[in-house]
Amino acid sequence: MFPTIGDLIFYLFHIRIGFPIQTLGFFMALAFLFAYIVFTSEFKRYEANGKINAFKRKVIIGKPASAAEMIVNFLPGFLLGFKLFGAIFNSRLFSANPRAYILSFQGNLTAGVLIGGAFAFWIYRDKKKFTLAKPETTEYTVHPYQLMGLIVFSVGFFGFIGAKLFDVAEHFERLRYDFLGAIFSANGFAYYGGLIFGALTYLYIGFRHKMKLIHLADIGSPGMMLAYGVGRIGCQMAGDGDWGKVNMHLKPGIMGWLPDWMWAFNYPHNAINSGTLIPGCIGNYCNELANPVYPTPFYEAALCIGMFLLMWVFRKRILTAGFMFFLYLVLNGAERFLIEQIRVNPVYHFWGLPFTQAGLIGLLMLLGGLTGFVMLFVKHRALHHKHLPVL
Repeated sequence: MFPTIGDLIFYLFHIRIGFPIQTLGFFMALAFLFAYIVFTSEFKRYEANGKINAFKRKVIIGKPASAAEMIVNFLPGFLLGFKLFGAIFNSRLFSANPRAYILSFQGNLTAGVLIGGAFAFWIYRDKKKFTLAKPETTEYTVHPYQLMGLIVFSVGFFGFIGAKLFDVAEHFERLRYDFLGAIFSANGFAYYGGLIFGALTYLYIGFRHKMKLIHLADIGSPGMMLAYGVGRIGCQMAGDGDWGKVNMHLKPGIMGWLPDWMWAFNYPHNAINSGTLIPGCIGNYCNELANPVYPTPFYEAALCIGMFLLMWVFRKRILTAGFMFFLYLVLNGAERFLIEQIRVNPVYHFWGLPFTQAGLIGLLMLLGGLTGFVMLFVKHRALHHKHLPVL
């Protein structure tokens, strides 16, 4: 496994990079990047088809920078300096557990204040160059795809919160004996929590700008599928604990041509140091699982990227509003419900039936998608009969 990108580069090219970039975080960033590209493309296509429209926005030019604008610019600069220079000056601490360091309150306060101040001063100077004695109000056109910067930031922020809250809910028993640890732990993020909070944020932003929710759902479906698949590549390569149950079965003969790790894998050098020590290994990430497990992140990555390609190829032929979204619900819901049968997760019971949180959400997505298809079929039939000639 490759807990950091440096480990991957060393494996491929035998070049050692000292500054650790977490593999999972890197692929999560790639997931956002690919989603940005796909969302932008679909926003442009839907606008060209007349399903969504550009809108006007009024802005006052010639005003000096306000305190709120300087604060908004100060905060990202402060976080950048606080964490980046903190990681540089405390490289050993950062290298030992980068994710825990990033999500902690540790950093370099002086660098944070200086860089944050530089960001605030930059917006102040920039605004001052164009300050007018009498500010003017002007109007300009905003195309929907130009909202993507706001959407990505907002979805990332609220999705992060949702992922953490859902993980806390899934492991609720931890709150009893380690409340702060459960809330602020660097580990433990539930995908569906991030998906739900992020999706609601995205829909809210689009709805505020007069776009129909059904078109927003269709636009976002291929991008969400791709982002999930890319994120799961990071889970597989880093070995972040999202693996399956122990698999001691012999590989079926029909799968004999596949590498053994695709059937059962021990996740050596996994990012969470789970399992037993690897003989002769020195340093961080020296554990592997005692028994091989189903590599479920690999299965999900392959399935979801494949399903994205299917959606992408046929997207221009899908003309019915809502069809793409219901297709996403069926495909992603069925995939997650099935994968939960071989995945490690807390199991609950209702009326004697076992289920996991993700499995239940996957089943609800599947049923919701099928219900949506039935509704579209009924609506189509009703419209068809309405236009039949009267004999």
